[in-house]
Amino acid sequence: MTVEKRMADLEALRDRTRQGGGPERIARQHAEGKLTAHERVELLLDPGTFLEFDPFVVHRCRDFGMEKTQFPGDGVVCGAGTVDGRPVYVFAQDFTVFGGSLSESNADKICKVMDLAVQNGAPVIGLNDSGGARIQEGVVSLAAYSKVFLRNTRASGVVPQISAILGPCAGGAVYSPAITDFIFMTEKTSYMFVTGPEVIRTVTHEEVTKEDLGGARTHSAVSGVAHFVRKNDEAVIGAIRQLLSYLPSNNLDDPPRAEPADPPAGADLDGFIPEEPDRSYDMGELVRRVSDAGVFLEVQAAFAKNILCGFVRLSGRSVGVVAN
Repeated sequence: MTVEKRMADLEALRDRTRQGGGPERIARQHAEGKLTAHERVELLLDPGTFLEFDPFVVHRCRDFGMEKTQFPGDGVVCGAGTVDGRPVYVFAQDFTVFGGSLSESNADKICKVMDLAVQNGAPVIGLNDSGGARIQEGVVSLAAYSKVFLRNTRASGVVPQISAILGPCAGGAVYSPAITDFIFMTEKTSYMFVTGPEVIRTVTHEEVTKEDLGGARTHSAVSGVAHFVRKNDEAVIGAIRQLLSYLPSNNLDDPPRAEPADPPAGADLDGFIPEEPDRSYDMGELVRRVSDAGVFLEVQAAFAKNILCGFVRLSGRSVGVVAN
């Protein structure tokens, strides 16, 4: 076989990895207002910086006829790249391949990304769109989740861990995000639940909708699990890039500095804060009036509204805000 033929075969295989579960499933993903795993990664990272790991890995399951159905990449896109020139590691579950479910091979790829993130002191970002454990692999898939959870705990406080819930995620697919530092959700297309409404109906005979059980409104306003809610995939990914601009890459680094910007016009506080102690005022407006360019990235805006938390910049420095 000639070198040219080998290279052509390699490129054909690369093209196949981008097809995920096939054109029909990709079209269904787009029809639901969702991007594919590759599209999400490319939107998140600086153009041309994505280095994919293990794109040709397939599952090792030989039960239930699974050996007849294999997809390169096995339902997760993993690799490294940069965001605003800073290194990050990322994995994105591909719902078009076995519903994004976790297999043993799939988990090994995710664990490699998490290990490299800790070793190199860079944030790790998970773009989650998965139904949980791959049922055909049984306890092997559940054991694979334990490897991921272990790395979540070891990375905690060492590098930022950011999770985006971008589809109907259940079981292990939300246990791991729930113990990361920041969780993003999309309106009407993402759900986080231990188990879905159908199982609830079967076991407890209760009727509950996906939105009430684990939708963005529930987790942003009631449970407090979700830190940010945005309209769609594109908005979530833009918000992740914004959040990263406030965070250090690891526990030994300083946060990135930005060009200082003046507070907005009318930042004079003398006339804003009332002299009478029993009169109220908008604390969020106060924070914006003193921050660079009036930008305040609020965390958990819909939860426990008697307190404000988030990030601003003062003279270009990243500053955390906690305000009553």
